[in-house]
Amino acid sequence: MTQEHQGGLRGWAAARKGVWSRLRLTSLRLRLVVVFGLVALTAAVSASGIAYWLNREAVLTRAQDAVLRDFEQEMQNRAGSLPEHPTQDELQHTAGQMANSSQRFSVLLVAENADGETVYGSSGGLGGFSLTDVPESLRKAVTKEQKVTSANKYPYHLYWQRTVEGDTPYLVAGTRLIGGGPTGYMLKSLEPEAKDLNSLAWSLGIATGLALIGSALLAQALATTVLKPVHRLGVAARRLGEGKLDTRLRVSGTDELADLSRTFNSAAEALEKRVADMAGREAASRRFVADMSHELRTPLTAITAVTEVLEEELESEGGGIDPMIEPAVRLVVSETRRLNDLVENLMEVTRFDAGTARLVLDDVDVADQITACIDARAWLDAVELDAERGIHARLDPRRLDVILANLIGNALKHGGSPVRVSVTAADDEVVIAVRDHGPGIPEDVLPHVFDRFYKASASRPRSEGSGLGLSIALENAHIHGGDITAANSPEGGAVFTLRLPQDASTLAELDSEGSGDAEGSAGDEGKGKDAKGQA
Repeated sequence: MTQEHQGGLRGWAAARKGVWSRLRLTSLRLRLVVVFGLVALTAAVSASGIAYWLNREAVLTRAQDAVLRDFEQEMQNRAGSLPEHPTQDELQHTAGQMANSSQRFSVLLVAENADGETVYGSSGGLGGFSLTDVPESLRKAVTKEQKVTSANKYPYHLYWQRTVEGDTPYLVAGTRLIGGGPTGYMLKSLEPEAKDLNSLAWSLGIATGLALIGSALLAQALATTVLKPVHRLGVAARRLGEGKLDTRLRVSGTDELADLSRTFNSAAEALEKRVADMAGREAASRRFVADMSHELRTPLTAITAVTEVLEEELESEGGGIDPMIEPAVRLVVSETRRLNDLVENLMEVTRFDAGTARLVLDDVDVADQITACIDARAWLDAVELDAERGIHARLDPRRLDVILANLIGNALKHGGSPVRVSVTAADDEVVIAVRDHGPGIPEDVLPHVFDRFYKASASRPRSEGSGLGLSIALENAHIHGGDITAANSPEGGAVFTLRLPQDASTLAELDSEGSGDAEGSAGDEGKGKDAKGQA
């Protein structure tokens, strides 16, 4: 497949996706078009229905009145001139004359001859219009003599009825001569009028369809006009959510959408200013912590040297330390070591916050690395290792040591022995699980175990640690592209699970070169012991 063809397919797919996004069922544009269409359809159908009904009644009434008036006149003039007992030939001749009127209807005359027999005369001959073509209800109404009153001056009247035979409408009427004479019936086809009404219905249907199409086009145009500013607002809000705080909308007009755009611009400007202020304060706070940590290192170096001398005096036989002040000296030594660890941890945290922490990768046998970490801290008797040698990963050994020291030290200090460390490799990642046999982590503490300076003081005595150990371990896992999770084992105790990629080279290549400050605290003995705890 050529590159041009691929580009054409991608363009067609993008265009189809754009059309579908505009016409999806939840689209405001589609809803506007549908509402406009329904309103137009309802109005057009109602108008067409009323127009058709009015025209239908007018056409049928006009044709019907003309036919009935002509039939009534023919009955009076021609049928009224017949003798009281006409013969069949006389009826046939008169029916033919009546049928030749301007309205061209069929006629049937019924009378009694001199012998008292019923005779018929039809304008269509013997096979033409007959009495069976007249509805029975109409025949009864025509032949029924009514009582003459002041409100009813005649015993007989003209009656009519519309019928349909073979999809063709007909008008049937009948009357009887007053004072004696034949009874006449008339049959008139209304097919011409029906064709006119069908043509009218088609015309109204086409007009309704055109009105519907026109309303849809109008709705589309109005929707485009109304939704274009809304679309621009959505794009601007999405850009603002992506962190582009300098996004602004072009404002034109004085309508509600223009007011909305002005409000958005004001909110974006206020947000940009607030974020800039917060970023400035955060940067100043990081600089303060970094500067403070650096400034503390110089006096701490001297104090640490003095405390080492004092510690040697305490451990030597027959030392010169007064037994009365020995507890105070030991407190100074332990608190100095704790302060030194806190300063190192704070410096490491500032490196992560400033984005200057970098990986120094090497090929590591994970089992050997864990063994070295445990052995350096004299934890061999308290830790069980379940790891096969030969599981290699390209990681930063120093940062891995910091992670392991924190997790294992935290388990030893706040969990319960023995602590079990297991290693597995799957899906291009190394999974290290550290499990203790303690009471586990309270459910309200679990969401906060990796928070900085967090300690579960309500459930255990005050820790000597700073509350930064697990947060530093998590940051070191993240810089490798991994993660650490904490949970309680169904069998009892807490489980910290470390997941690291077997090759973190990709992340290392993305980092910029030359960060001389990347090396953090080296995971000294007890570094992980001040991590946030369990009950």
